[in-house]
Amino acid sequence: MFQNDDQCSMDRRTALQNIGLALLSTGVFNSLARTGNVFAADQIPAFNDHRLGELKDLNGYFPFTPSESPEAWEKRAEYVRLQIKVAAGVWPEPENSKINATLHGKVDREDYTVEKVFFESSPGLYVTGNLYRPKGKQGPLPMVLSPHGHFADGRFFDSGENRVQADIKAGAEKYEVGGRYPLQARCVQLARMGCMVFHYDMLGYADGFCLSHGLIHGFAKQRPEMSSEKNWGLFSAQAELRLINALGLQTLNSIRALDWVCSLPEVDPKRIGITGASGGGTQTFILAAIDNRITAAFPAVMVSTAMQGGCTCENATYLRVDTGNVEFAALLAPRPLGMSAADDWTKEIETKGLPELKQHFKMMGVPENVVGKYYPFPHNYNYVSRAMMYEFFNQHFKLGMTSPIIEADFKPLTREELSVWNKKYPAPPSDEQSEIKILHTLAKNNAAQIERLIPKDQTSLAEYRRVVGGGIDVMVGRPLPEANDLEAEKISETEKEGYRQYHTLIKNKRYGEATPALFLLPNQWNRKVVIWLDDQGKSALLQQDGALAAPIQRLVDAGTAVAGIDVLYQGDFNQNQPAPAEMPVVKNPREFAGFTLGYNHPVFSKQVHDILNALSFCKHHESNPQSISLVGFGFSGVRAAAACAHSPDLIQQLAVDTGGFQFAEITNVRDLRLWPGAVKYGDVNGLLSLCQPAALWIAGNSATVPKLVQASYNSAGLLNKVSLFNETANRENAAVDWLIKG
Repeated sequence: MFQNDDQCSMDRRTALQNIGLALLSTGVFNSLARTGNVFAADQIPAFNDHRLGELKDLNGYFPFTPSESPEAWEKRAEYVRLQIKVAAGVWPEPENSKINATLHGKVDREDYTVEKVFFESSPGLYVTGNLYRPKGKQGPLPMVLSPHGHFADGRFFDSGENRVQADIKAGAEKYEVGGRYPLQARCVQLARMGCMVFHYDMLGYADGFCLSHGLIHGFAKQRPEMSSEKNWGLFSAQAELRLINALGLQTLNSIRALDWVCSLPEVDPKRIGITGASGGGTQTFILAAIDNRITAAFPAVMVSTAMQGGCTCENATYLRVDTGNVEFAALLAPRPLGMSAADDWTKEIETKGLPELKQHFKMMGVPENVVGKYYPFPHNYNYVSRAMMYEFFNQHFKLGMTSPIIEADFKPLTREELSVWNKKYPAPPSDEQSEIKILHTLAKNNAAQIERLIPKDQTSLAEYRRVVGGGIDVMVGRPLPEANDLEAEKISETEKEGYRQYHTLIKNKRYGEATPALFLLPNQWNRKVVIWLDDQGKSALLQQDGALAAPIQRLVDAGTAVAGIDVLYQGDFNQNQPAPAEMPVVKNPREFAGFTLGYNHPVFSKQVHDILNALSFCKHHESNPQSISLVGFGFSGVRAAAACAHSPDLIQQLAVDTGGFQFAEITNVRDLRLWPGAVKYGDVNGLLSLCQPAALWIAGNSATVPKLVQASYNSAGLLNKVSLFNETANRENAAVDWLIKG
């Protein structure tokens, strides 16, 4: 690639001036004081890194900052939508296949009808609910989806005689029937206003017990018997690796419910709304955020800069990392958004959240399309809030009702009249074996969908990269740092025979991170850089006596600059704070990864961030290195593959020896190596398949070039740039041979 001669190399002094701080090292090196593979503790400077501090949880603060322009927002919105879809396990998007819904048990009231509905969103996973239709109305008719939220018994909710009387006295309800059956009340009133309504179950409620309430909403402790590689259930490491979670299953049900109502000939596709409270409010803004077929949404008592949702069904890994519910609601714009708040975590909406949303909708040219109101009642979807919602849909769906809209009395349906299961249509099982079958079938179908994307040519390669690469981008969780994000703090500079050694902290100012690095600069630099990653961190570049390790010496002798770094929990990080044995978690006693990883990057992602910091620092340095290569051995080879998959255009050569590791072997949800989604998107081979155009050297992975890698590189016309090393000895030297030859 670059000749190592006087014409093409830089003299030592120029190199020192131009790149002296370019590649970094963690801590001050002192060969005499060094023991093992770490530098002497008293020689290592203390440094701050926010990743060593407290983790964020669902009770944090989640403000929304509006974008400066519609163009800037479009870019941000595209990423946040993708983030939601990846977190919910619906990326790639579920295929909109025909739904074979069963409708039966029609109940005929004077001005509306109610039918029982059930269908499978995925084999064994059911959507269950009731379809309300107005009578005497000509189509096309507006449709309102209604996920009910955390009400006891769901669609069957009855607050009881004593409770409704207290609510009426407090002004929260107006009429006894509507107050006692508030979920039915909103469906009936919307039907009387001319809307069709599909009132469907959250999983674990009413008829939606194919996965139990205790599992979906009450999960607290990991189940060893449901956590093996083959016998895994919800909330396990294996489920996380496939991005299968309770929120995602409910979102899948919501998507398929929307698919179904859109297929009904009498539904007006320009007037499809959604409204729900509490957990149903979460489903309301999640579905509306990711699917533009929803044309208006009214999430009740859920949009807030404070608590983001306390249930396992409202959280998922990656979901709210660097975002939150107010921004999710902002994704509605320019479509109409209405919100109610109560004496709960939403009580400050009028001063925190709504002003920013008003600014946002104004910037989008529709200031009239957002409204929010606080009502001084406990967490609810009471008469006062429902009245606000009726006016909202009346306005935006142009229903022609005279204000104020008053809920009329109605005859409530009994549990028997509402329930979809009976002797003719028996309920599905809900035991652990059924859970396993549902989840494994979904995982198999998701894998088949990814497999159909395996590229065959340039066009399909672009789609594969859009989908699988898009998933990996969310899992990594940030773009390559910009030049002005980074600065270097030099710790030491030492003259050696034939090269100069630098110890530096690469500081990412934007994120409050510090990546310790060791940089070796040859006296005659060929303008090539190799970032060498090892499970021992940067200390692997050196022998016990401080001399260079043999493979590193060969690179330096060839004129190549070499950098080693400590990623989080390696080397110098452990002088600040001992490395944890298991993945750190938030102070929530329930053993669900999403309570931690829904708000904080996984450890693996954070370690990839260190690599991206080093890559960006090299890329943007004023000396302008002409070639940046990445090498990784052991689990560090997996990290290197992830960094290259994220930023393949930056890396000329990637040499990895993963030791045969696969994410699929992880069964402990607190394993430090756990990277949710990795199995879904192809495991280690999926990462390697995204690394073109970088030249690729693989060892310890497979006896042959993996199918995914072969397909992607062949589609790019770069299969000749893939080298496979099958020998067990001298792998580091073989990698160096390949690097120097390249």
